[in-house]
Amino acid sequence: MKSLLITLVFVLNVFIVFSQKLTVQSPNQKINVALYSGQNTDAGEWFLKASYVNNGKTSEAIPRIDLGLSRSDQDFSKQLKFLKAGKPVLINEQYTALHGKKSLCTNSANEVVISFENPSKAKLNIIVRAYNDGIAFRYEFPEKGGSFVMKDEMTSYSIPNETLRWMEKWNPANEGLYTAMSDDKIQKQEWCYPALFKVKDSACWFLLHESDVDRNYCGTKLSNTADGSKYKLTFPNPRDGRGQGESTPTVTLPWKSPWRAIIMGSLSDIVASTLVDDVATPSVVKNTSWIKPGAVSWNYWSSNHGTKDYKIVADFADLAAEMSWPYTLLDWEWDGMTNGGNVEDAAKYVLSKGVKPLIWYNSGGNHTWVSSTPKDRMLTHENRVAEFTKLKKMGFAGVKIDFFESEKQDMIKYYLDILEDAAQFEMLVYFHGCIVPRGWSRTYPNLMTYEAVRGAEWYNNGPEFTTTAPEHNTVLPFTRNVVGGMDYTPVTFTNSQFPHLTSYGHELALSVLFESGLQHFADRPEGYRELPDAVRTFLKEVPTVWDDIKLLQGTPGRDVILARRKGTSWYIGGITAEQRAERTKTVKFDFLPEGVKYKLTLIADGKFDTKFSTQYMVVDKNSSVDVRLLRRGGFAASLIPIQ
Repeated sequence: MKSLLITLVFVLNVFIVFSQKLTVQSPNQKINVALYSGQNTDAGEWFLKASYVNNGKTSEAIPRIDLGLSRSDQDFSKQLKFLKAGKPVLINEQYTALHGKKSLCTNSANEVVISFENPSKAKLNIIVRAYNDGIAFRYEFPEKGGSFVMKDEMTSYSIPNETLRWMEKWNPANEGLYTAMSDDKIQKQEWCYPALFKVKDSACWFLLHESDVDRNYCGTKLSNTADGSKYKLTFPNPRDGRGQGESTPTVTLPWKSPWRAIIMGSLSDIVASTLVDDVATPSVVKNTSWIKPGAVSWNYWSSNHGTKDYKIVADFADLAAEMSWPYTLLDWEWDGMTNGGNVEDAAKYVLSKGVKPLIWYNSGGNHTWVSSTPKDRMLTHENRVAEFTKLKKMGFAGVKIDFFESEKQDMIKYYLDILEDAAQFEMLVYFHGCIVPRGWSRTYPNLMTYEAVRGAEWYNNGPEFTTTAPEHNTVLPFTRNVVGGMDYTPVTFTNSQFPHLTSYGHELALSVLFESGLQHFADRPEGYRELPDAVRTFLKEVPTVWDDIKLLQGTPGRDVILARRKGTSWYIGGITAEQRAERTKTVKFDFLPEGVKYKLTLIADGKFDTKFSTQYMVVDKNSSVDVRLLRRGGFAASLIPIQ
């Protein structure tokens, strides 16, 4: 019996040695990613396993991440031979972000390069990094020379059914709602990035995404259509973009894939993470002094054809000047402007008010069904040079480009070509009807924001958003807005084509909760001019670019309270999706520095949903305040240090 036990222990140890090749641990030792052999040998299929340590307890976050690629000339998945693993290298880099949730960012991780070869001796490396807030890995073909079609990528995440998840059904504009699922409620679909998961009976959350997509690949999405518990990376549908472009990318060696990013930790860690930008290529724009984030007045929400009317454009320029917002947008139909002036007249008027104009374009080309003009002026390098030259002469500061409708390789090239040409002319850019952020704002900091969200514009598209917006708004800070700027176009007090159910306090809170380098305040001028003085002052002063962020409270789909810092001042936004009853939330200020007193301006829900209640008080690190929230209510606050 003793001999048998010794044999079993020996066999078990051999199994462990052969199945787990290596482990990469984060600098804070909370996150581990291990490499395993699927056949318990040095050749075959390989997978990663991700785990999270909290208070000494280890949670298996993702039990299996399958690896591999299939190239047009050969396979790199089924018979990969392990060659070696390099020595762990500490990646330790600090950089400054011109806009986003944090100004000073740290790219710090332990990295290991794992080398394989397939039966024909062709090489594949897998680069694995463990961060304090997640995991990133990418593929590399180190050999030089040759171009090949990538037939498939085998990367897939096996996630237990009991893991709770919030996911958005795939749509080319990335403008859907999130669905919460687990167990027998899990749907089989294609899904957008990012996707949020909560490990059952654990403090571990994780968010799946990708970063640093470049011209040598396409964007991917997640699909569990074949197996409900496995989310496989999937190339674009051939039908996307009206069938234009190839759905399978062509890679040129040497080659590195985009990073497969898994933000991991507590829910606070998820919200504060800059991992998607950390792994992205550093800025290629050398002089960035001209890149200025800021608030924008926007006429489309309240008047869909507003830019056709010179007087409406002028009124929104006046609003921006009154509110100390640096920009106003001339949206679609500016090329048909009448009623007192044309686009040149409008630009002169805007500039005369000390405001800078921004202007809309259709992305153009056969990839979009939308015929709105001007359609083709961004489509080629020659078009863009001619158009940017005109815009600079007229004083325009940036362009909004709409309707991309595809994440194929040709469209990735188009996005990046636009950003490069715009930077040469010192033009700000923001994309609509577009891809979810992939870290490009670090590489091209003139990319100020993206839409890729079901935002306030959906109040114009039908009655559905009236009822879904309150809950949707509490999900976005934990999902879409984690990975980059989000042009939701918030803070609308009046009603557009379909009404709000959110309170005025809820709407005001969105100015803090939602981060965007260009923050488009979407209400009509009277919606802001008729506000109480304290609320109007808050909207004049609330930053659009931040130095730090802290999640104070929250659960996706229920409520969220976030604090953001700019300089020495803090701003807080809080909302609830509660439909039935008022709630009281206790907000603690223990995140403040020791020994500093702050003037708190608290603007919360009033007696009913279109009223505010404003309080002023002095607080410090030891203070707390109870805030009453109406159904679907909210509040905003500023904390200014007392000198």
